[in-house]
Amino acid sequence: MTLEEMAWQFAEVFEDLGVDSINEMLAKNVPMDTLEFFKTYAEDFGKSAGIEGAALLRLPNLMLIGYILRILEDRLIPDHSDS
Repeated sequence: MTLEEMAWQFAEVFEDLGVDSINEMLAKNVPMDTLEFFKTYAEDFGKSAGIEGAALLRLPNLMLIGYILRILEDRLIPDHSDS
């Protein structure tokens, strides 16, 4: 599976989840200080970028999904720097 395919499948899973389910999954898999960082960062970034309403409220989860994808990518791609 390519990283792009993995990202699409990940997005499709999240598309079927409600907000409460997404929040629960994030709370179980992401450290609380990381959740708080993304909440604060997304709010500050969104406001400075002129993002409002529902989009601003969804921004932390979107950023966290990107973070989780990056973590998965790091875990799935072998590090060949030692060779």
